[in-house]
Amino acid sequence: MTDIPRKSVQRTAKLAALPIGIAGRTVSGWGKRLVGRSAEEVSTQLTAKTAEQLFAVLGQLKGGAMKFGQALSVFEAAVPDTLAEPYREALTKLQAAAPPLEARTVHRVLAQQFGSSWTQRFAEFDDIPAAAASIGQVHRAVWRDGRQVAVKVQYPGADEALLADLRQLRRFSKIFQALVPGADIKPLLAELHDRMVEELDYRTEADNERAFARSLADEEQVRIPKVVASAPMVLVTEWITGTPLASVIRTGSRPERDLAGRLLSEFHFSSPARVGLLHADPHPGNFMLLDDGRLCVMDFGAVARLPHGLPRTLGLMTRLSLEQRPDELLDLLRTEHFVRPDTDIRAQDVVDYLGPFTQPLATESFRFTRKWLQGQAERIGDLRGQDFRTGRSLNLPPQYLLIHRVTLGATGILCQLDAEVPMRAIVSRWQPGFAD
Repeated sequence: MTDIPRKSVQRTAKLAALPIGIAGRTVSGWGKRLVGRSAEEVSTQLTAKTAEQLFAVLGQLKGGAMKFGQALSVFEAAVPDTLAEPYREALTKLQAAAPPLEARTVHRVLAQQFGSSWTQRFAEFDDIPAAAASIGQVHRAVWRDGRQVAVKVQYPGADEALLADLRQLRRFSKIFQALVPGADIKPLLAELHDRMVEELDYRTEADNERAFARSLADEEQVRIPKVVASAPMVLVTEWITGTPLASVIRTGSRPERDLAGRLLSEFHFSSPARVGLLHADPHPGNFMLLDDGRLCVMDFGAVARLPHGLPRTLGLMTRLSLEQRPDELLDLLRTEHFVRPDTDIRAQDVVDYLGPFTQPLATESFRFTRKWLQGQAERIGDLRGQDFRTGRSLNLPPQYLLIHRVTLGATGILCQLDAEVPMRAIVSRWQPGFAD
């Protein structure tokens, strides 16, 4: 493979194959039912084949398609158990795997970015990628001063691929909606578009990573890789070895799961106050648990700029919901434009809708489980229920969309970890408005 498929017509054809393939398998499934195969057996096979195709198409295309798959992967904990396993396997693969670029293509990009003498910057360079992601792949190398480094090289044509994919994925949003019950896919795609355009220039990512590393240099719970060099399509950082969070999710011990969950929660809520930035790409591939007990955080291409920390309004909303103060909560929601002006909504319905989401803060510690997240997804996705109608009446102002998406993603990881976390203490310390 030399470049990722960059022509819009090529990528559109591959993405279009997803809904067409799903529809074709559904027709085939009915045929098997007619010749005596059980509904459960047919459904299981259809789900597995759909998941397999999903991974194959999104993974091969990389770009916006793969990035979207990674964003979906953290929500797999919300998928009902009857459908979860095949999608869990396929979506989890998207967190760290994709077909690699050929060495000559990698060398060409390095020469374009660092000059024809780029090899002199390195004592060693491994042509076989150590990891692959949505718009770039990572190579292990040794810098000229002997430091072990990670070299992230952007795929040629990534910029064209991003825009082409996101245009097409918006057309198929209803197909993907079935994978994440209770989540609205269209705003997710719109927000991902804005973040991914920012990610195309690795110099911006380098600046973000330096800001995190500088602000958290003395932090005993988090480690941020130091930036060694950067160019628009190449980023060199120190190499750090640890246990990927995906491995902790699969086989981690109870202490490892709880530790990873606590560190992730602390990082999520504290970084806006300490750095003025929020890491906005929460999926397990971007985190490692180190032997010294710290959490290593990687990939700072997407961030939310929060110079004043997390919005105080979110803390006030959470506290009013937790304390069952419906009238004050509804007044705040109307003032902050979370309720449309022409919407007639009962204050108690709002508390009933938001109340279960605040459950992790009702006690000193909370065990995040797939079952709990599945219950939330089913509750707000039930077309016949009051919670669904209430949710449709609420509005999420644009300035909160990224924070909301990142918080949901982090929560999805906590549920994948099955972690018990002292969430109330963490939120009380770092979320303005909550402990007032």
